[in-house]
Amino acid sequence: MNMSEIAVDAAPGRVDTPDLSARAADFPILSRAVRGKRLAYLDNAATTQKPEAVIEAERRFYRESNANIHRGVHWLSERATDLYEGARERVRSFLNAGRVEEIVFTRGTTESINLVAQSWARNTLQPGDEVLLTGMEHHSNIVPWQFVCEQTGAVLKVVPITDAGELELEAFDELLGPRTRLVAITQVSNALGTVNPLAPLIRRAHAVGARVLVDGAQAVAHMPVDVRALGCDFYAFSGHKLYGPTGIGVLYARQELLSVMPPWQGGGSMIETVSFEYSTFAPAPQRFEAGTPNIAGAIVLATAIDYVLEVGLERIGAHEHALLEKATAAVQALPGVRIIGNAAHKAGVLSLVVDGIHPHDLGTILDADGVAIRAGHHCAMPVMTRYGIAGTARASFALYNNDEDVDALVAGIRKAQDMFGGRP
Repeated sequence: MNMSEIAVDAAPGRVDTPDLSARAADFPILSRAVRGKRLAYLDNAATTQKPEAVIEAERRFYRESNANIHRGVHWLSERATDLYEGARERVRSFLNAGRVEEIVFTRGTTESINLVAQSWARNTLQPGDEVLLTGMEHHSNIVPWQFVCEQTGAVLKVVPITDAGELELEAFDELLGPRTRLVAITQVSNALGTVNPLAPLIRRAHAVGARVLVDGAQAVAHMPVDVRALGCDFYAFSGHKLYGPTGIGVLYARQELLSVMPPWQGGGSMIETVSFEYSTFAPAPQRFEAGTPNIAGAIVLATAIDYVLEVGLERIGAHEHALLEKATAAVQALPGVRIIGNAAHKAGVLSLVVDGIHPHDLGTILDADGVAIRAGHHCAMPVMTRYGIAGTARASFALYNNDEDVDALVAGIRKAQDMFGGRP
C-alpha cells in the first residue's frame, strides 16, 4: 500500500488555528458550576453538549409544528413532514451522498450497524464468507457481526493494531481476500483517537469485491465527510456526538444496496399494503423506518449540522488538534503517565494511564475539581486487552474547549498523583 497516499488521506485539514473561545457562550450548560467549580467538560467522545440553537430548535418544534408525519392531511402534519424530509436532505448534503433516498434515520450508530448486519449481511453472507474488522473497533462494530457470523456461518477476521495504535497495514492486505464480503472499520477510534486512512483501504476492499461499512460516530463532528469521495458502501453516525440530540442517528447506504435489502423491522410507515396473507413494503428509506420515528430528533439534527457548518469543520478540527497537542505535551511531561494511542494522525482524544492510580479513581478526583472525563474500557475492550490494561482515563475535545480546560486536566492529574504518592 502506498504510504504517501495513506498519509495524505489521513492527515487532518491544516488551517490556521482559530480562536473558538467565544463559542463556549453558545452552550448554556458550560456556564454552570459543578461541585462548586468551573466545568471543564472533556467527555465529548461520549456525547457533546448542545448549543442554544439546537435546544431552541427542539423547543420550537414542539411549540409550533408537532404532529405525526407522512400520512396526515392537516396542516401540522404536512409541516412536520416537510421539516422531517428537509432534515433528510440536509444530512444528504452534509455527507455529499448522491441521493436523498440513501439516507435512513435510525436511533444512532449502533442501530445503523445492526440494520446493515440484519438486513444486508444476514441475507448475503454464506458459510465460509469472511467479515473483516479491526482491533480498534467499538463494541457496536463488533457484536452485530458476531451475531451475523453465528447466524450465517461466516467467519470473523481482525486486523491487528500496532503499539502506536495504528492499523497493521500489511496484515490488512494479507487478511483481505476472495472470501472477504464485508470490511467494517471505524473512521476515528473512540478509545485511541486514531484517524484511519479510509480511502485507500476502501479501494483495496472493493478490488476483491467486498463491501465497506464505516463507523463515523467519532468523525462527523471533527472533520468534513464525503461518502462519495471515500467510496464507502455504508456510513453510520449518531446525532448526539454532533452537538445534536440523543436517540437520532443516520445510516447512509448506496441506493443499489438499499433497494434490495429487506426490512428488518415491521410496523406502520414501512408498508405499501397489508393483509393477513401478505404485506408489501415501501421503497427505501421508508422501508427501514418502521413506526413513528424520532421526528423532532431528525429535525433538530439538521440544526446541529447547520451549526457546525457555520463554525466550520476545518476550523473545529484545527482548534481541537491544537488542544490535543498542548495536552499531549503537558501530560508527557508528567512522571508515571503513559498515553495509550500515539498514532501519527489523531483526532482530539487523549487516553492515558497513571502509575498506581485506577482510571476510575483518577476520574473521581478530576470530577471533584469540575473536570469531566471518561474512565473505563470505552466499549472497546479488545483495545484494552491489546495493551494489557483494564481501562484508560480519556479526555476528548470539542469546539468549545480551551487552554483552561487543558490546564485543569493536567492540574487534576498532578493532584491525583500527590494524593496517591505517585509524583516525586
